[in-house]
Amino acid sequence: MTQSRKLREISWTVFEEYKKQTELVIIPVGAIEVYGPHLPLGSDGLLADRLAELVAERVGAVIGPTVEAGDSNVLNDFPGTITIRPESLKAYLGDIVHSVITWGFKRILFINGHAGNVPVINQIVHQLREQHGDVQAAQIDCWRFIKAQDHGISESGKWANGHAAEIGTSVLLHLHPELVNQDKIADEVPSYEDSFPEIVKYGRLSSISKSGVVGSPSLATVEKGEALVQQSVDRIVQFLHEVWDIKS
Repeated sequence: MTQSRKLREISWTVFEEYKKQTELVIIPVGAIEVYGPHLPLGSDGLLADRLAELVAERVGAVIGPTVEAGDSNVLNDFPGTITIRPESLKAYLGDIVHSVITWGFKRILFINGHAGNVPVINQIVHQLREQHGDVQAAQIDCWRFIKAQDHGISESGKWANGHAAEIGTSVLLHLHPELVNQDKIADEVPSYEDSFPEIVKYGRLSSISKSGVVGSPSLATVEKGEALVQQSVDRIVQFLHEVWDIKS
């Protein structure tokens, strides 16, 4: 059986051996929030956790604790949403980063499944650069990153990567088919057009979606999810090889 790369699943003696082999730690970050009636509330974290595993298997990284919940304030209208204040999330994630640096890790890769966490992680990384000049950090904003690997795979156009839509549902069908309720899949495509896309606006998901779906999950397939995940893992590994000089 392949030895786990996750801190929570290994002993301190195994950790000591891993620490001699790599400077790279991956920190998965997710959210607990609406993801349509057909996908689990923890979809973002499930994705981040599995991507971390797939990347770690390729490059021998250590995987830190998965942060299950994040800043989901804009989804609070939907039942089951757990919202962590940015200040709390920053403090908690910052402590994790401090701990892994203490143990000698010099490369920190956040694999983040939720857009609301992006600015918090940005702040942590900027402070990290000021305090530890020899430490490098990067963030994978999962769903945006996966969309960038979508070279003709999805079919639903601009809403392909909408909330719980074609891409998200395809990925979960591939990674966790047992958690996808296919009987509940229903499309919900917003009818509005944004006349000012160049302006950053602050609204709630409930203002454009009653179900938590923004797009066409009915077009999702396992095959699309597998292709998107594989291309995403390959791209992350390429970055680690070429930019951070991480060896497999």
